[in-house]
Amino acid sequence: MKLFACTCALVLIAAVSHVHAQTVVDAKALSDQEQGANWLAYGRNFYEQRYSPLTQIDTESVAKLGLQWSMPLPDDHSLLGTPIVVDGVMYFSGSWSVTRAVDARTGKLLWEYDPESIKHAGDRLRNMWDSNRGLAYWKGTLVICTIDGRLIALDAKTGKPRWSTQTTDPSKPLYISGHPKVFRGLVFIGNGGTEHGAARGYVSAYHITSGKLAWKWYVVPGNPADGFEDPSQEMAAETWTGEWWKLGGGGNVWNGITYDPEFNQVLIGTGNGSPWNRKVRSPGGGDNLFLCSVVALDADTGKYKWHYQTVPGETWDYNSSMDIVLADLEIDGKPVKAALHAPKNGFFYVLDRSDGKLLSTEAFAKVTWATGIDPKTGRPIEREGARYEDGEELIWPSPFGAHGWHAMSYSPKTGLAYIPKQEIPAVFNDTEVKMVDWRSPYFTLDPAVNMGLDGDVPKDVATSSLLAWDPIRQTKVWEVAQPEFWNAGTMVTAGDLVFQGGVTGEFAAYHARTGEKLWSVNVGSGISAPPITYEVDGRQYVSLLVGFGGAGVSVAGGTALAQFGWSYRAQERQLYTFALDGKAPMPKVGAPLVPKPVVPADFKIDSGLAKKGADLYVGQCVWCHGSGAVSGGYGPDLRASPVPLSFDAFKAVVVGGAKVLPYGMPKFADLRDDELKSLQHYLRQQAEAGAKAAQAAAAK
Repeated sequence: MKLFACTCALVLIAAVSHVHAQTVVDAKALSDQEQGANWLAYGRNFYEQRYSPLTQIDTESVAKLGLQWSMPLPDDHSLLGTPIVVDGVMYFSGSWSVTRAVDARTGKLLWEYDPESIKHAGDRLRNMWDSNRGLAYWKGTLVICTIDGRLIALDAKTGKPRWSTQTTDPSKPLYISGHPKVFRGLVFIGNGGTEHGAARGYVSAYHITSGKLAWKWYVVPGNPADGFEDPSQEMAAETWTGEWWKLGGGGNVWNGITYDPEFNQVLIGTGNGSPWNRKVRSPGGGDNLFLCSVVALDADTGKYKWHYQTVPGETWDYNSSMDIVLADLEIDGKPVKAALHAPKNGFFYVLDRSDGKLLSTEAFAKVTWATGIDPKTGRPIEREGARYEDGEELIWPSPFGAHGWHAMSYSPKTGLAYIPKQEIPAVFNDTEVKMVDWRSPYFTLDPAVNMGLDGDVPKDVATSSLLAWDPIRQTKVWEVAQPEFWNAGTMVTAGDLVFQGGVTGEFAAYHARTGEKLWSVNVGSGISAPPITYEVDGRQYVSLLVGFGGAGVSVAGGTALAQFGWSYRAQERQLYTFALDGKAPMPKVGAPLVPKPVVPADFKIDSGLAKKGADLYVGQCVWCHGSGAVSGGYGPDLRASPVPLSFDAFKAVVVGGAKVLPYGMPKFADLRDDELKSLQHYLRQQAEAGAKAAQAAAAK
């Protein structure tokens, strides 16, 4: 990542002299579902359908799709975001929220802005990644968010900053990995952070002209002795027990934000509890509002309107932070303004957005925590024992969900939703958790339940698919099997095409009605970001950011993802753009590389130290380096790295911060020498196990 000497870190490469901007991106433009030339927001417009009315590329012509241009991004790493296109200019945010404007026809860089997120984050890097999911545009102002919790407004023509607002308390381990939303002159954002401390979730709206706070709404109630901010907090407090406020409560809104223009409301998908385990945060039980819910807030004031809770009293990290899609459906012969929602818990929900009433729901993936949803009460019918009452339970889905943040799409033409589905189980175990006086050490990953993150995630532990789902009949229409998990978000077009990238590096187009694969290309690296499509001068383009990353890659990792060879910085990141009859050659980005664990003959492993190191690794290192120290590609595979082989080198990096810049490797200045030694022994233990497994596989 480039770091510039100037404070604003702005590089103005060229003026947009050949582009005559005509589109005023306001509420009217963002409500327009007919125009397809521009991609104006994360989900293309307010409705979050990721549906384009463009038809130049269709089921017949897609076979002629080829690369038109590509842009190398050598300083980027995790690329998860959705670009925005306005009048032939594409805007996108990359690693550490470095933001660029390019000519959407050619890929020529117009300007670049670096918010210097690493410097602003400081010690908070310990619970942050380098990625975010996108930006927002309103009347010539581009708004970006940074991992360290800022919103920054930029002049869309020049990239020069207009204002900057810190939306989180810099003393707390909160971060922004999502994308801002704009509506009615306000920009809206939430944050994440429930896994690293006492977090109390909230969302806030700011005036887009000044960055000043307009309103804030808390997802969970605070200490009743301090009074409540509004009646909704008092109502929610009745569903909590114990002294939850000391543990934060959780509910952070890190994704899943939709503005509903018909009802002038913001729909938010709320997060999991802090900590995950309800036995700890709310020991007397309770629904714990407004965790794991879809909540409607008045867009002008932020006042509570209604909610629907998908997982009352959640205890599995089944947050509802997945996208919320607006659709006009006909149900039982009556038109309905519906909200479509497929959260982690494995059920597909259709809600009436006028009042939040549940219209229908059905499981779209393997679910063992509940047998169904009661249609009268809207509450799940939980399976006995699912809350790991006896201390341990194998449950589907895992905390990564049957559907993660990878966006689904919806075609009003086919009437189908297209979901990147995954099925991966998890063992929940709290036998060693301190139920009384539990406290998560600051900046330590500790959800008050053991997920086995000190061990590898093996091959074939998960399955996934691209699923076409009928939201009216609540049934599968077609399904295409895919390997492992962490396949990217989808986009659908009026040309009856569904586009999706995958963990194998394949970017493909499928027939939206049948699931038949009609076109594909291998982009040379795993894909986490969803594609977009737009039109300039009568020609339709399809663009995609490629940079493998996200929580599944960084936290889960394991052999399940490492097997594909998208190891740390082995492949150069790219922005690809395709068009009919595109003739550009595919760039050479670097061959797949699976790191080989290093097993020095002179290192004798102490099993006791290795056990202490395992606990320390899960609390401090797994966030980036992967389960069992088997990296999925986000961070270096520490079993293969030469750094931990030398105590002095290891200390210089981990304690001294030798790689804070430019790579964003955080500094753990509080770690003692004996703790570093225990980490060394754990890593050598994992390296030896990995080497033996590789030898056994080769011998077969």
